[in-house]
Amino acid sequence: MQRRKVGWQAGLGSLLVLGILLAMVGQTFANEFQGVRRSKCQQSRDRTQIYEGVDNVLMKRLQALRTEMRTRTSTQSAELDAYLVPMYDEHQSQYLMESDQRIRFLTGFSGTVGEAVVLMRSAAFWTDDRFLDQADQELNCAWRLFRTGERPTVAEYLLSELSPEARVGADPQLVPHPMWKALETDLTADYIRLVHINRNLVDMVWGDRRPAPRSGAIKVHPVRYAGERWDSKVARLRANLTALRCDGMIVTSLTEVAYLLNLRGSDIPHIPVFKAYLLVTHRELVLYTNTSRETLGLKNHLKAHSCHNENCVQLREYGDVWRDLRTFAQHWHRLLVPSAVVFDTGASETVHATLPRNIVFERPSPIIFLRAQKNQIERQGMRQAHIRDGVAMCEVLSRLEERFIAGDHITELSLAREIDQARKTQNNSEGVAFPTSVAYGVHSSRPNYTPSNRTNVELSEGMILIDSGGQYEDGTTEVSRTLHLGEPTAEQIRAYTNVLIGMIRLSMLTFPENLKPAELDALARGPVWGSMNDYPHGTGHGIGSYSAVRESPISISYTAKQRFTFKEGYFFSNEPGYYKNGAFGIRLENVLEVLDTGKMHPTGHRFLTFQDVTLVPFEWKLIDRTLLSVPEKKWLNDYNSRIRQYVGSELKRKHKMDAFYWMMNKTRHVPEYVTEAEYNGAAKLYRDHMSIVGALTIVFLLGRFGFY
Repeated sequence: MQRRKVGWQAGLGSLLVLGILLAMVGQTFANEFQGVRRSKCQQSRDRTQIYEGVDNVLMKRLQALRTEMRTRTSTQSAELDAYLVPMYDEHQSQYLMESDQRIRFLTGFSGTVGEAVVLMRSAAFWTDDRFLDQADQELNCAWRLFRTGERPTVAEYLLSELSPEARVGADPQLVPHPMWKALETDLTADYIRLVHINRNLVDMVWGDRRPAPRSGAIKVHPVRYAGERWDSKVARLRANLTALRCDGMIVTSLTEVAYLLNLRGSDIPHIPVFKAYLLVTHRELVLYTNTSRETLGLKNHLKAHSCHNENCVQLREYGDVWRDLRTFAQHWHRLLVPSAVVFDTGASETVHATLPRNIVFERPSPIIFLRAQKNQIERQGMRQAHIRDGVAMCEVLSRLEERFIAGDHITELSLAREIDQARKTQNNSEGVAFPTSVAYGVHSSRPNYTPSNRTNVELSEGMILIDSGGQYEDGTTEVSRTLHLGEPTAEQIRAYTNVLIGMIRLSMLTFPENLKPAELDALARGPVWGSMNDYPHGTGHGIGSYSAVRESPISISYTAKQRFTFKEGYFFSNEPGYYKNGAFGIRLENVLEVLDTGKMHPTGHRFLTFQDVTLVPFEWKLIDRTLLSVPEKKWLNDYNSRIRQYVGSELKRKHKMDAFYWMMNKTRHVPEYVTEAEYNGAAKLYRDHMSIVGALTIVFLLGRFGFY
């Protein structure tokens, strides 16, 4: 009886311990799933104050969306328990036109990275560190805020909030197929259904107030810039499709449509594209876009008049693509549908849902690799665009130092506007490639900071990180430079020099063509790692020619597992950094061109090397030249010489002499070997050292032989 009592007590104790552990785990999840602490929502306990003004408008929109989830003007099926709002358009574009900014309309968030999930009694929003503070201020207090890449994921959050048999809805046109399948798999494990909602519920709440979609003019990108006729590009694509035994492919990426047909548009900010799908088969080419913007020039370019063969393009309405896919699919055996690769997310869920599963052949789009390897005309255009870009940057940076010394009031935003304006005055300019970032002081320690009216500060003595780029008809540029107004500290000089050394080591590399980009990352990070630091972004990415500033397939990051390698004619960024939280940050970025050395590796692979096309001076006062090796000093002198040759001659031609003399001062020669003064100093130190050694030797010998 006593043993039974003891056993019962032990079992009860085990249950209590298990209960406590479960409670602790549950509390951990509860805290974790509450999200980031909302500083805005801690300021007042009065909820009526929290939902005043704009916040009240946003609350009404959230409530209206929940009403749509319950009543569903569509007769598709039962009400929804949750609704997903991704930060994409139908083509999974990085930037959006105003009519596609559904996240901004619903939540008030004006950043470019985010995902929202609305339930009947809660709402959650995910964004990355770049926009976390901004989201905290712009979202009202009905939203929980989470960091992208940390727990909980969207699936984990939904599983914690919903019961089995719940229904989660989303617009399948706005969700990449791989993302849809991953979420569907996670939810199905708990018997939660992910369902297609073909009438976007945010658009229904938006109603007549939703801006009309942009449908700007489509312009021809001349062969003098493109370097190849569009029908030649299509022939190369068809050869790829033949090798893959495909009947054709559906092109969903806007940058790929623009590249392949030598066309550009203005539908989306910063990227010269227009909304369209393109169907490519061995017998047909069909472009689906808003046909109201057809012009005689466009039709002549595409040979669209009386098009009845494989070497002309038929023009059809944007929405007709779905009907045609269903019709043509009856005659196809295999259709290439783009899969996710590096920075491209692949086709939407709607594309996959429209096609019979047995004919879908998922592969990276061959256009990605055709586009990445620039032809000779594009390469020359990229080089020329970067010379003009260097002129613009020298003009602005020379005035910055002059005005700062004169005591002018300069803010982050005002400097960003000056940089944008300087680019727009250059020949062939088509605006900026992305929003210009000027980060002063503590702001520079945030790797992806972009100034806003709320965060804008005046520049004073300290570190300034500038990240910007331009669109030109003959190329796309991106450059980062870190400056210092005043006298930098020894720590800042050492950190800057380490970043510069990492950049130089990658730039001066010669390597066999089968080397993976991820394997180069340690070259740039090594000096930063040596200071027991790291930077959270990749070291490099591919860059387009009058296209997107970030393009596949090149991604330099030791965490990436891409099998794609460099090829002659690729252009990519080289951008190591250093960030000391709450203090300062440094990033240096150049665009590099991949060159063929003409030499062969013993294995038969070609040796490749790099050439910097960005031509903007570094900050002289932040470079500790004693830390540079002789080859690194030689590289820096060669780089400065090229700036003087190409940018300097252009500055003189345009009579920009203040900028010219500023540039000359920033690019002065670095002694590659020990100077005479340093040699004399070292020699004196050596003589002093030898005198001491000699004296000690004499003392030792005298003692050894008993003279004292």
